[in-house]
Amino acid sequence: MTEFTYDGLPGRVAFGAGAARTRLLGELDLLGAHRVLVIATDAENGIATALCAPFADRVVATFSEVRPHVPVEVAELARKAAIEAEADVVLSVGGGSTTGTAKAVALTTGLPIVAVPTTYAGSEVTPVWGMTEGGRKTTGTDRRVLPKTVVYDPELTVSLPVELSVASGLNAVAHCVEAFWAPRRSPVSSAVAEDGIRHLVAGLNTIAADPSAQAGRGALLLGAYLAGSAFAVAGSGLHHKICHVLGGAFDLPHAQTHAIVLPHVLAYNLPNAEEAADRIARALGRTDIVEALRELGDGLGAGGGLRELGMDESGIDDVIEDIAAIAPADNPTPVTAQGLQAILHGAWAGSDPTGSTR
Repeated sequence: MTEFTYDGLPGRVAFGAGAARTRLLGELDLLGAHRVLVIATDAENGIATALCAPFADRVVATFSEVRPHVPVEVAELARKAAIEAEADVVLSVGGGSTTGTAKAVALTTGLPIVAVPTTYAGSEVTPVWGMTEGGRKTTGTDRRVLPKTVVYDPELTVSLPVELSVASGLNAVAHCVEAFWAPRRSPVSSAVAEDGIRHLVAGLNTIAADPSAQAGRGALLLGAYLAGSAFAVAGSGLHHKICHVLGGAFDLPHAQTHAIVLPHVLAYNLPNAEEAADRIARALGRTDIVEALRELGDGLGAGGGLRELGMDESGIDDVIEDIAAIAPADNPTPVTAQGLQAILHGAWAGSDPTGSTR
């Protein structure tokens, strides 16, 4: 008989077209929240202001100095804003960096978070936080940073450019793929991850034909929720360790980095991850899953390498030791310096990941 432990995470989800407009006030009321700190980038400020209109009298401060990978100085500024405003809740409206900034506030203040995602990051349903200092990104797990409520509204993602939608969607696929071999994997998290891939791929293919299609946006957002949920309980594997180090060291965009690196780590692990390969193949409807994901990325305009994100190839040697130090001991394929070199050089060049990476 199969034995496993599944640590279900608490949290409330409100999902549906228009949910952010019609349900956000009610969700704040359920938490007894009356002093709201809004965190949103300048680009998302218009959306946040419109959503907060029904309870504008409760908004005591707005923080917009969001930066990718949450630099520690940004985290401190956001915490200061929360304390000075005497906020009793943090409302994040935006993508993963915005959610990450809200988590930095919750980590030290204990304030509850209500998250309204506008991308497919998945961070809103995980207890994982991350901050960057001196070119090094530190991550951790703490239930204080897990949002109490997430309001998913596909309408808010329609304006997300296709290029960023694709990168964010493929980042969510990476969450699902890694959940199959992550340290705390279980039959439950694997089932969620498999269904997540199915929704994400359907959504990606739909928006490629019609970026404004509500059905495609809804499928992507549901897939992102499932992906984040699987990742939250299964944990972080080699793929995320690599991407976190790269993001902190070279200030690379989070979603695009994950989308580029994914096929290379998948190719590295597949020879020793038969069950994962079977489930991914079933979700994709293809047996050549590395090639399938590569084709998906190429066909949707995400086929470039890390060099197109501005990374210098000479920097690879600088991060090998850092990645090796945090690589999971139970990774399906043992992690070696040579293997990491092959993965990173392939991802940098955007080369065919089906070649040898060991």
